Amino acid sequence: MKELLKFITCGSVDDGKSTLIGHMLYDAKLLFTDQEQSLKLDSMVGSADGNIDYSLLLDGLMAEREQGITIDVAYRYFSTEKRSFIVADTPGHEEYTRNMAVGASFADLAVLLMDATKGVVVQTRRHLRICALMGIRHYVFAINKMDLVDYSEERYNEIKAQIEKEIEDMDIATAAIIPVSATEGDNINVKSDRTPWYDGEALLSILENVDVDRASEGEGFLLPVQRVCRPNRTFRGFEGEISMGSVRIGDELTSLPSGETAKVSGILLADKEVEEASIGNPVTISLDREIDVSRGCVLAKDVEVNLGREFLAQILWMDEVKLVRGRNYYLKLGTQTLPVVVSDIRYRIDVNTGEHLPADEIEKNALAVCEVSVGERILFAPFSKIRDLGSFILIDRVTNATAACGIVLKAERNKRNLSWQQVDIDRQMREESLGQKARTIWFTGLSGSGKSAIGNSLEKRLHSLGMHTMLLDGDNIRMGLNRDLSFSEADRAENIRRIAEVARLLNEAGIIVITTFISPLRTDRHNARTILGDSYNEVYVNTPLAICEERDVKGLYKRARAGEIEFFTGINSPYDVPRHADVVVETVNTSIEDNVDKIMKELKL
Repeated sequence: MKELLKFITCGSVDDGKSTLIGHMLYDAKLLFTDQEQSLKLDSMVGSADGNIDYSLLLDGLMAEREQGITIDVAYRYFSTEKRSFIVADTPGHEEYTRNMAVGASFADLAVLLMDATKGVVVQTRRHLRICALMGIRHYVFAINKMDLVDYSEERYNEIKAQIEKEIEDMDIATAAIIPVSATEGDNINVKSDRTPWYDGEALLSILENVDVDRASEGEGFLLPVQRVCRPNRTFRGFEGEISMGSVRIGDELTSLPSGETAKVSGILLADKEVEEASIGNPVTISLDREIDVSRGCVLAKDVEVNLGREFLAQILWMDEVKLVRGRNYYLKLGTQTLPVVVSDIRYRIDVNTGEHLPADEIEKNALAVCEVSVGERILFAPFSKIRDLGSFILIDRVTNATAACGIVLKAERNKRNLSWQQVDIDRQMREESLGQKARTIWFTGLSGSGKSAIGNSLEKRLHSLGMHTMLLDGDNIRMGLNRDLSFSEADRAENIRRIAEVARLLNEAGIIVITTFISPLRTDRHNARTILGDSYNEVYVNTPLAICEERDVKGLYKRARAGEIEFFTGINSPYDVPRHADVVVETVNTSIEDNVDKIMKELKL
């Protein structure tokens, strides 16, 4: 089988990525007859002035053809006498940066295009940094549309100098800079007579000959275990794809994190028994004795990995909802999936200059460096050393959408030794001493909805029954513990996180906690539920905005309407209505005491 090269085309919108690959396939006669005829017919309707529109070979969506841009990633397989290829043609529009990152995640090489009339632009720099984030170390910088600048050597050299400046501090193994014309075919499959001053190879030749072998990346052996295979009582194998080195029968492997060792007694490659397997092979390995190995574990030999809870990471933020510190997500790293919190945002990276800028929140398509705290100890390594244990995605815990992709930079060693101190007097003993079951009753609703009034009445009712309680009110907390926080989205998330942590400590003391905060965002309430676990009971005070404005005890709505208050929920800041509240009460037609009765009954207090 010919060696396979996986590469992407990327760059700014309308830089000619789809046209370049389409022309390459057409000139190399890598199309079937019906594909060629369909291309010619489709080109008659469009913006190519009757000429062949090579981009149609890759732009398959109707919306792509109508707008003349790439929206989704288009994968294409082709083969020449020298090599086989899979190309991912990725979108250039900033709105579809997420799709571009997905394409980059599978590639060994990037063909980064730029318009000769524009040179290096913001999206060029963004895509270059995303490719580096994804571990791509081989590049072809294609200066396209040379026909529009009359194949000017001077213009080529200007853009070449821009590129060389961009990559001078980057870890790049190979970088070719070539002048091309995707529409005319110059320097795509063969050298062009119209650029006699260019002494390099044509694009296809570079792709056929570049060496992207990953076998030399690191020494030792590493297999992240994806599945334990036990078809019968006599066989137990560990399945996964080898991400580093090679393994032979008889090799001694260590199971991490347990640290137990055993020797390899068998290797299955697909359904065939082999003596040896190497990087990239999907294998099933059996060992000569029973040791603790399960999904998420790693079988390793002569490899150093970290086992801890804290690491520093560089991420590409993909979500419409901004990233702020204190938010909880699921982390998928290797074959491990665990809850995490982004505990701090160190800085945002300017895609133009690479400058590190202070930031409290990160917007969609931005690059940033953050501290990540994992719910329990996890196996990881710097991405520069072990790719498969150093790359990850963050998943939104409410929507299950991918919120970010990232790489591990280093372990946060100053925090690795932190652990929860076990004490002799535990929560259960405190609850038994107080004669009650600790919980947190979390009221949420608009300002003026009646949260504080109902919460206060509920506490009086519980106190009269001899229960031990603590009411945490929004204004009281902000005048003390959280007086350093503003009402920005980042600080509001931190406000809720701190409250949830305080409530958890009070629950550990056996106390029933009542909180009365607007807590407008569903994500933040979900984070509070995550921190408090089964102790969390959500009560939604469902009062219409118009009624809340009529009440306006503090005059806040009036000031917000006048533009005097920023980020005021319901006016210039959103409120996410709870979908799965434990109790829903309303205050228009129901008295406070009746609402307390309902809460007592439904929460079995």
